[in-house]
Amino acid sequence: MALEWVVLGYAAGAEAIMVLLLTIPGLDGLRKGLIAVTRNLLKPFLSVVPFCLFLLLDIYWKYETRPHCEADSCTPTEHLRHQKSIMKSQRNALLIAAALLFYWLLYSITHLVVKIEQLNQRIERLKNRD
Repeated sequence: MALEWVVLGYAAGAEAIMVLLLTIPGLDGLRKGLIAVTRNLLKPFLSVVPFCLFLLLDIYWKYETRPHCEADSCTPTEHLRHQKSIMKSQRNALLIAAALLFYWLLYSITHLVVKIEQLNQRIERLKNRD
């Protein structure tokens, strides 16, 4: 199951890089190309949402079916394995949250940048008309 987390990590990383590139000031010359690329990638990146939900259900299922370690009922190795399992689940939940947050940010920022671009073109047309 590690491959799913690698794929999700790469998707979250790609989303973060695109958000960063869209929000860096001074890239006005490249902004149109970045907007076009980002708008074309938004639909394929939408598959991150159901993928994250599937992985979240996987974490929940593992949480519900794992053996519980209580007081003196388990050995130190079992207790360590139990703690590692909890830490991995928390790390994976943070990765899911980051991927969803970066997708939402990417969608919102792209929408705002396109809207600003349209408003700037409209202002230019109104200036040229006068």
